Amino acid sequence: MIFITAKFRVLPESAERWAEITAEFTAATRAEPGCLWFDWSRSLDDPAEYVLVEAFRDDEAGAAHVQSAHFKQAQQTLPPHLAETPRIVNTTLDQDGWSELGEMAVPDRA
Repeated sequence: MIFITAKFRVLPESAERWAEITAEFTAATRAEPGCLWFDWSRSLDDPAEYVLVEAFRDDEAGAAHVQSAHFKQAQQTLPPHLAETPRIVNTTLDQDGWSELGEMAVPDRA
């Protein structure tokens, strides 16, 4: 799977509306057959920073995402709301989902 984490520093005037600004792009990406997840979170330390955690099935799915009409549209509509170029970590992993964090295993509560 392709695993991507990106940090978006948003202009202060757009920070409260970021979910609305990215809603169409997010929905369209989540609907892609090769998208495993596409999840936004807001930084606890910087209210103008959003973190995107996304994963795609394989290189083909990642390429389809970048070539999609909604990605090309996002390339036009998102930058005017950004304070700087987003930072990204992009890697390929030999797994297809989340693993458990064994160091913080939670016992059965039943």
